[in-house]
Amino acid sequence: MKSDYTRSIPPEWYPMSRVFTALGDEHRQRILMLFDKGERLNVGQIAAASTLTRSTVSHHLKILREADVLCSEKIGKEVWFWINRRCLEETFGNVLDYVRLYC
Repeated sequence: MKSDYTRSIPPEWYPMSRVFTALGDEHRQRILMLFDKGERLNVGQIAAASTLTRSTVSHHLKILREADVLCSEKIGKEVWFWINRRCLEETFGNVLDYVRLYC
C-alpha cells in the first residue's frame, strides 16, 4: 500500500480535483452535454434549454469556468461559453495514465 497520499494529493492533481468537483453535479453535466463540438453558447441559450433558472445556470457556469472546464469570452453584453477540451483531455489523460501505471 502506498502511504504517500493519505494526507494530501500531489500538487499537480489540484486542478484535476477542481474539475471532478465541478463535474460531480448532474446539472453541470447536463449543461456540458448541451454543447455541440466547437459550439459557443450564452447563458440565455443554456437556460432556455434547461429546467434551471437563468441565475442558477449562471452559478453553474461560474463553477465550470473556475474549474477550467469551460472557457468564456464577453462580446458586447453577452458572455459566450465553450468547452475547454484541452483541460478535459489533460485531466482524463492524467487519470488514465495513473490507472495504467498503478492499477
